[in-house]
Amino acid sequence: MSRAFVCVAIGFTMISAALAQAPGNAPPAVGVEKVGLKPIIETERFIGRIQAVEQVDLVARVTAFLEKIVFTEGQEVEKGATLYQLEQPPFQADVQAKQATIEQIQAQLANANVTLERAQTLLNTPAGQQSTVDSAKANQGNLQGQLLAAEANLRTSQIELGYTTITAPIDGKIGRTSITVGNVVTPSSGTLATIVRQDPMYVVFPISVRSALELRSRYAGKGGFAAVQIKIVLPDGRTYGQVGKLNFVNNTIASSTDTIILRGTIPNPVLPQQQGKDGAVRELVDGEFVQVLLEGVQPVQVLSIPRAAVSTDQQGDFVYVLSDDNKAMRQNVTLGQSTPTEASIVSGLKEGQTIIVDGIQRVRAGQPVSPGPAIVTPAEQAQKPAP
Repeated sequence: MSRAFVCVAIGFTMISAALAQAPGNAPPAVGVEKVGLKPIIETERFIGRIQAVEQVDLVARVTAFLEKIVFTEGQEVEKGATLYQLEQPPFQADVQAKQATIEQIQAQLANANVTLERAQTLLNTPAGQQSTVDSAKANQGNLQGQLLAAEANLRTSQIELGYTTITAPIDGKIGRTSITVGNVVTPSSGTLATIVRQDPMYVVFPISVRSALELRSRYAGKGGFAAVQIKIVLPDGRTYGQVGKLNFVNNTIASSTDTIILRGTIPNPVLPQQQGKDGAVRELVDGEFVQVLLEGVQPVQVLSIPRAAVSTDQQGDFVYVLSDDNKAMRQNVTLGQSTPTEASIVSGLKEGQTIIVDGIQRVRAGQPVSPGPAIVTPAEQAQKPAP
């Protein structure tokens, strides 16, 4: 081997050693954090629909002309308020006729009572006859029956007269009227208008049987479903400001979808300073689709890590765990409930392990790293509980 070749080889070796010590080839700096328990409110998310607690379809119970509509469409009405006024004179006349019939029968019955009394008195004399007494008793009984029938007819007529005034059976918001003044309404005319009770409202949603069993098991020692509170996300993405309670679990499972229906009750108060020309304004509307959040009342302690520490590839979710010799080791994990800043861990990590949070893009599995404290972002700082 020539001296020149040996010198060149030594030169390359020295350059390689120098490059190995250069800052560019040093282990990448990363931010790390220990896996620990953190309090979270367990949340399950479903799709549901708002449903009125009470809904009444108004219908006519007699045949008559509609004389007056005594409400404004879309406004809230109180129980007992007059809504429709039908013509009354024909029904009033019928009541008067039935009353007159009663008075006639009462007069006839009074005469029959006197006749029977006389016949019974004469029965003790030679002029009295048993047949006369029997006839008087029969006439009295017949008139008593007629009086009862006439009184029943009067009550029927009075009831029908009352039906000419259609009132609100519940408090609520009344919708559009299907008929206008001057038309004849009948019991077969269908729904005149619909009243929907506004506060509170039901939120009804299906969940899988598996989810139902998991919820039941999770809250069995905490009061059952009574320990679950309901929040909803409105169609515009806002979280509704009121909190509801779960109050019903159906007793059958839909075989076609393997789901069971749950229902909760949630307040729907009038919005402050939102009294418009259409009356009180409320946020929840019967039939509205919403996202339903089932949350535990008390927070639970779970393994939790920053969401930024989690990466995903074809094999699933994983994190980099720091080994004792400061190497980044891939660890597959199963995530539970997650938020934009935090992820709970179902399996794959243990409390006290150190994971890489910052600088993950510079990390390769099995390669050494230079660990340091993780940088806390403002969003993460806001998530931390006050000391």
